[in-house]
Amino acid sequence: MTENSAKTEYDPRPIGVFDSGFGEASTLRNMLRLLPDERFIYFGDNANAPYGDRPEEQILALSEAAADMLLHRGVKALVVACNTATSASIKALRRKLAVPVVSVEPAIKPACEAGGDGIVLMLATAATVKLARYRALRARMPDPDRVKDVGCSGLVELIERGLIDYDSVAPVLAQKLAPYEGAKVDGIVLGCTHYPFIAPAVKRWAEAHFTGPCRIYDGNEGTARQLARVLVQNGLSAPGRGSGERVTFLTSGDEKTARPIFEMLLEVPVYEFR
Repeated sequence: MTENSAKTEYDPRPIGVFDSGFGEASTLRNMLRLLPDERFIYFGDNANAPYGDRPEEQILALSEAAADMLLHRGVKALVVACNTATSASIKALRRKLAVPVVSVEPAIKPACEAGGDGIVLMLATAATVKLARYRALRARMPDPDRVKDVGCSGLVELIERGLIDYDSVAPVLAQKLAPYEGAKVDGIVLGCTHYPFIAPAVKRWAEAHFTGPCRIYDGNEGTARQLARVLVQNGLSAPGRGSGERVTFLTSGDEKTARPIFEMLLEVPVYEFR
């Protein structure tokens, strides 16, 4: 497709988004702001959350099943909105699917490029920090040893229950970050799409227990910008729609329980699939 044709073609179909649970609501908020004319079908695999404690082959199988389900509902592009699923499945999905696939990446590059002589803490699920894709990304940093990987099992489960306040989160942070008590921390990377919902709690806890600026980084805005570029490049941008129904919510879990939490995190109403 030529650049000129990409500029003149439009596609009103929705964009598919999936995550192991509610995490992608953090990225979806950015996509809704950046792409006001687009519609989205969100699938949260809440029944199987969190992916981060599962073996790689199981994460791949769950990711492929989620992608197939969204493709059958006619999406024009797919966002893999889970760092763990990205690390385990993105290559296979891009080989298999006929639509563009956009992934999330932990924001360790901007954190490392910000400078300083302190450490960078990478908070993620246990699986993400072990998978080859993340290890390769970390190895490309100017000083990989400066990045300290912290597997934070337990945080996703809290967020899935809507528990994002400081008092709920602080005990898990204390347990996982105790080895770095008093360290000089330049940056903290939120390496799971669930974690931006607890960014204020992470920042508060870090400033009480570390020295240094403790700047918070997440990859949500970059993912939204990449999706916008991919849509234009492939002639898939939607025509103007105004302020209609924009997000359809699907879950593998209990919808009556999941929907209110998702709407609270996303901060906009969601709709039944049509």
